[in-house]
Amino acid sequence: MKLQSSLLLMGIVLNELGLAVPVQDSPRQRLLDGHKLPAKYRKTKKAPPYTPGDRDPFDNAIDSVGKKLDPLPYRNGLGTSVLGPWNWERSRQNPDLVRPPSTDRGDMQNMRWSFADSHVRIEEGGWTRQTTVRELGSSVELASVNMRLDEGVIRELHWHKEAEWAYVLDGEVRVTAIDYEGGSFIDDLKKGDLWYFPSGVPHSLQGLGANGTEFLLVFDDGAFSEESTFILTDWLAHTPKSVIAKNFNLAPEIFAHIPDAEKYIFQGSQPGSIDDEKPSGKGVRKSKEKFTHRMLDQEPKKTSGGQVRIADSKNFPISKTVAAAHAIIEPGALREMHWHPNADEWSFFIKGRARVTIFGSSGTARTFDFMPGDVGIVPRNMGHFVENIGDEPIEMLEVFRADEFRDFSLFQWMGETPKKMVIDHLFADDPKNGEIFWDKVKSAEKDEVTMPDTDEDSELPVDEL
Repeated sequence: MKLQSSLLLMGIVLNELGLAVPVQDSPRQRLLDGHKLPAKYRKTKKAPPYTPGDRDPFDNAIDSVGKKLDPLPYRNGLGTSVLGPWNWERSRQNPDLVRPPSTDRGDMQNMRWSFADSHVRIEEGGWTRQTTVRELGSSVELASVNMRLDEGVIRELHWHKEAEWAYVLDGEVRVTAIDYEGGSFIDDLKKGDLWYFPSGVPHSLQGLGANGTEFLLVFDDGAFSEESTFILTDWLAHTPKSVIAKNFNLAPEIFAHIPDAEKYIFQGSQPGSIDDEKPSGKGVRKSKEKFTHRMLDQEPKKTSGGQVRIADSKNFPISKTVAAAHAIIEPGALREMHWHPNADEWSFFIKGRARVTIFGSSGTARTFDFMPGDVGIVPRNMGHFVENIGDEPIEMLEVFRADEFRDFSLFQWMGETPKKMVIDHLFADDPKNGEIFWDKVKSAEKDEVTMPDTDEDSELPVDEL
């Protein structure tokens, strides 16, 4: 008690004398100890973004949607205002087109498309829209269809020249198919599940449950068109009924009232359980193939800034032409700088807001912004990252026309290269920071989604005392 009273009295006396008791984490004590101040202690007067006085030598991301900002073409003392027509909503969604990072250079084709700009085909109890090379010229390897089927609604029996890979975005769906040997396949899928039908495999889709289903289809040819599908009713409508009758060994009158045009998407009857519905004829046999996969049921690889799941021919053997990754990127985290050597990346953003800079070699780079429902392309071997610039996790798919998922990590590459080689390349004139860099990368531990140290944990130069 006496000790506490003495310390309190000493504090009062020091305060009266205009002195302060040193605190280990105080700005004063840090400076006395020879340390730099963390960002939380720096006093800076920063102009608002997208104004003439704004300065940012590090090209930090700005969440113009979340912060409700209107981007204008000002950057580090350059640029000026806009006088002509201006689409504010589009600009807010694409801030890095309005004010690109200072590192962007050269002429790169567009790598972004929003499904919101795709034409919607409306049918009985459902709809569909597509993103192909016709909508997004850089999407040469893969094309996609976003489809919605209400409860009991059927995407009719059909097949494609292209292989079909799919991810269930929500709801439940029943898939049916036969394999190359004539084996029958039926399965019920939920959110996060996949299916894959090789070229020519006939199949159907039907919405289940109270809300049906919505899913993303990906085809292994960018020139695919949903209008070029081989559909059962369309085929029979363009075949003489006498031939149909001979084929099924029935009287032509039996086929007098079959549809005279494709049904495509239509309301069907409510199906029973798989056991109730599965065919049981004399020649029916169960398929040996597994056309479906529970992707989100996989144990994810957890990283410092999120998690990753991969589905390719290693764990989904039938998927020979499409490989995919499902990634969660937490706010502030980065899908690390990397590239893919075996295929273009076709990305689909399910949740969150992101910016992506693509390095195209020869001094060329361009930055794009993405929101839910957007599609992105990164051509093979082009370096890139995905940065979460919003306040919620990003959920995204990375899809490839390949049998296996492959990528090269810049961080891992640096750590697995001799130290002198790395230092000579990047820090020949700055050996002190070269040592700091090497200490960070020498572990060569790949961290696909990385969470950088926060500003408050890092020591930065003092701007103002």
